[in-house]
Amino acid sequence: MKRKGFLAILTAMAMIGSMGVCVYAADDVMADYTGKADYKIGFSQCTLASPFYVTMKEVAEDYAKQLGVDFVCVSANDDVTKQNNDINDMISSGINALILNPINAEGVAPAIEACQKADIPVITVDRNVNDGNTAYVGRDNEEMGRLVGEALVEELGGKDKAEGKILEIQGTAGDTVMMARRDGFESAIAEAPGLEVIQSAYCDYTRSKAVTATQDLLQSNDGIVAVYGHNDDMSLGAAQVLQEKGVEGVKVTGVDGLMEAVIAIKDGKYSITTMNDPGSLLKVAMNTTLKVLNGEDYEEFVDAGTGVIDSSNVDDYVDDSLAFAAMK
Repeated sequence: MKRKGFLAILTAMAMIGSMGVCVYAADDVMADYTGKADYKIGFSQCTLASPFYVTMKEVAEDYAKQLGVDFVCVSANDDVTKQNNDINDMISSGINALILNPINAEGVAPAIEACQKADIPVITVDRNVNDGNTAYVGRDNEEMGRLVGEALVEELGGKDKAEGKILEIQGTAGDTVMMARRDGFESAIAEAPGLEVIQSAYCDYTRSKAVTATQDLLQSNDGIVAVYGHNDDMSLGAAQVLQEKGVEGVKVTGVDGLMEAVIAIKDGKYSITTMNDPGSLLKVAMNTTLKVLNGEDYEEFVDAGTGVIDSSNVDDYVDDSLAFAAMK
């Protein structure tokens, strides 16, 4: 989310706390839930086209089995009409609550309104909506982008010396995560007047689309010094193109802490990522949902935190048994 919106949420949370809704740090809600859990919970996922979203689904399903929750997960395949229809189908099936990873902030408004009419709480995860949800579990995506941008500027010689073009591989049009990661990154790059950002077409966070976009951008641009993808999966696709075309010396950066990217940093083939463990998001979202259903105190917003991974600390995060780097 944008920094202004993030601060507004924090201010609102402080006010809400005085009215009896507790605010916790992410670590306080990561423990397994121990209250009543015999509910039917729906999860509307935006897509399963990248490892991040697949991990979210798998963790949610495993945790639901552990808790004894009746759990239904449906992917919208990046189709907002399908997402609205899926949610209406889950309402008809008798869900008690909805965990929602929306395709964009506005497109699912009809389905959220339907949930409100049916008295079904909506807990958004990873991406937020403009209105109508009960709680939001996510991270400050603008901060993630800013951290990558600042670290990249330093790797390119600092604000006064860095120069060249940066290919920005974009996520999904209208998506709050895409806009926040774009805005945070570009705010940091704007501090270095010698750098120019060239944006790709929207690639929906998928590697195959990023490959095509990178091929197109390389044909029409020279002087490329870095790539920034709105997730690591797209950045790895861009790195593949650079390698195939024999383009050397380009610093590749992204977001999410995908273990493949972390290992590539270790091998000197990737430069920077920021952590965004998807499994922890879903576990916290499930805990929050159960607290809402049970009438317990819950978090209006949980910022699960992030951090930079680069060559200076990569040894602390390499673990090929994980899909994504774990927060330390």
